[in-house]
Amino acid sequence: MSDYDVNDITFLGKGMKFPPQINKATGRFMTSSEKENIKESIYLILMTQKTERFMRPDFGSSIMQYTFIDTNSSVLTMMSRNIREDIASNEPRVENVTVNIDPEVKKGCLIVNIDYTIAAENTKDNLVFPFYLNAAAE
Repeated sequence: MSDYDVNDITFLGKGMKFPPQINKATGRFMTSSEKENIKESIYLILMTQKTERFMRPDFGSSIMQYTFIDTNSSVLTMMSRNIREDIASNEPRVENVTVNIDPEVKKGCLIVNIDYTIAAENTKDNLVFPFYLNAAAE
């Protein structure tokens, strides 16, 4: 079973805040922890292209291959599956990941709704990720 103590939420992790920020009072990098750290991790996975990290070429997602592509239902289904698989393979703290993409493009942007369960806590959380279909989007 699990080695986690349900009363100790430090197992959810702590790390540098993404995007990186400096605490003006201390001059140190700000950190995030627990649920916020998981959400930032998922965002980082989606914003990193596979092979972008030299020492971890499998880290990241292949979402950028969908830029400038027609958004028919088949493509959205494939995109949804890819996002789900990329999160599952890169973020071990979550499970039961579901991805729903609003098929209506608004101002060159698709809205990606990601629901997941934090594995050790068995609590649900979500992330809304805007995916811009072209670099000129507002």
